[in-house]
Amino acid sequence: MKLYIVPTPVGNLEDMTFRAVKVLKEVDFVLAEDTRTSSVLFKHFGIENKLLAHHKFNEHSSVQGVVDLLLSGKTAAVISDAGTPGLSDPGFLLVRTCVEQGIEVECLPGATAAIPALVNSGLPMDRFCFEGFLPQKKGRMTRLNALATEPRTMIFYESPYRVVKTLGQFIEIFGAERQAAVSREISKLHNETKYGTLAELEAWFTANEPRGEFVLVVAGVAEEEKEKNTNHNKYKK
Repeated sequence: MKLYIVPTPVGNLEDMTFRAVKVLKEVDFVLAEDTRTSSVLFKHFGIENKLLAHHKFNEHSSVQGVVDLLLSGKTAAVISDAGTPGLSDPGFLLVRTCVEQGIEVECLPGATAAIPALVNSGLPMDRFCFEGFLPQKKGRMTRLNALATEPRTMIFYESPYRVVKTLGQFIEIFGAERQAAVSREISKLHNETKYGTLAELEAWFTANEPRGEFVLVVAGVAEEEKEKNTNHNKYKK
């Protein structure tokens, strides 16, 4: 009994590893965030295996059934539409339950949008924090205020529909002159990264309609700014 976490390409299908294909062919069944999307991937690599839906709308109700199959001696793999399952995608709940039940879990190394965006950014990468998607409404500004004095480089995921709004909120909390980089369509045909201050990036994406999937990388607070931001945010709660 074993559960494999298998990353899939975030853009270019050539980013798929030989081992990932081998595992997906050999396990007893594969859990997929969207079986239609994964069917395209399977066809491309000649993978013929059973696909079961495992997404945010059914994962709470399906986890125990999957665990029971694993406890009976089956092997399974989890994939998301793109990238590494569990990182802003379904997978965490199943992994936690398997660990609690003594089922072996192995995550294969592979594609994720966060690390290429961080490396592309030119910002310090010796220490960083991954924030993923911010809450869309409730708790959004509370989360950002908590990061006002964060010294590490910060990584955020965002949809094209909220990029400009999010950059504006970053300016409000982090300051207009904070350095950042915005990457879109990582590993795809139109992959690009824009660099500058938050104010410059907000102006760019206001004038140029955001398209594609985005990763926003923001510099951490400098030591000389830290005390100023701490005092400033006391009055914004």
